[in-house]
Amino acid sequence: MLVHSRSFAVAALALVATSALSAGTLDAQQPAPPPIPQIVTSGQGESKIAPDRARIEISVQTRALTAAAAGSENARKQQAVLDALKKLGFASDQLSTVNYSLYPEMQYDKEGRTARVVGYTAMNTVRVEVRDLTLVGKAIDASLSAGANVISSLTFYASNTDEARRAALALAVSRARADADAVAKAAGGSVGQLLEISTGEVRLPIPMNKVMMSRAGVAGQAADATPIDPAEQTISAYVTARWAFAGGR
Repeated sequence: MLVHSRSFAVAALALVATSALSAGTLDAQQPAPPPIPQIVTSGQGESKIAPDRARIEISVQTRALTAAAAGSENARKQQAVLDALKKLGFASDQLSTVNYSLYPEMQYDKEGRTARVVGYTAMNTVRVEVRDLTLVGKAIDASLSAGANVISSLTFYASNTDEARRAALALAVSRARADADAVAKAAGGSVGQLLEISTGEVRLPIPMNKVMMSRAGVAGQAADATPIDPAEQTISAYVTARWAFAGGR
C-alpha cells in the first residue's frame, strides 16, 4: 500500500505540471486585446485678476567734487526720503536698500588718452513695498519732494492668485472636454471615461512695470499729483486630457 500511495502522488504532481504548462502555452498563444480607442485633447483657460500690491524703486542721485561730499549729500537726501515715506505710514519692513553705487566721473583730453577725475556720483536706491495702492502716487510725490530724483521702476502684482489660477484651470478643462465631445461626435461616437488629465505650466502675470521716470523741474516747485491706474492682469492655465472613445452602435 505504501508503494502505491507514493506512485499516485507522483502521478498527480506530473498531471498538475502538465496542465499548468499546457495552460501557459495556450495563454501565450492568445492575442493581446486591442487597445482602447482614445481621444486626447488640450485646453487653455484665462482668468483676470486685479493687482493689490505695488513695488516702487526710488533713487537719490547726487554729484560732488569729492567722493565724501557726494556720499554725504546722498545720505542726507535719502534719509529725508525715508522719513517722508515713514510719515505716510510705511513701516521699516516695507523699506529696503537694494542698490548703492559711488563712482568717479572721468574727463578725457582731445586725443582721448589722458583722463582726469572731475567729480563723483553717488546713487542710493530704496525699494518700497506698497500694500495699499492708494498710497502709490503719494509715495512717489513725497519722495520727489524730499529729494529723490529717479524713480527707476513701479510694478504692480497680486498678493494671492490661487482663486484666479483655479478658475483658469477649470476653464481649460472645460475647453478640453468640449473639444473631445466635438471630435467624438465627428467620429460617430461619444466621450467615455476620463483616463488621464495633467496640467501644464500655469503662467502667472508678470509684475507690470508702469513707469520709468526721473524728476523734471526745479526742486521745491509745485507739481501735479502723480496719477496711478493699474490694469487687470491675466493668468493662463493649460491642461491635456485623455478620454476613452465610445463608438457608435
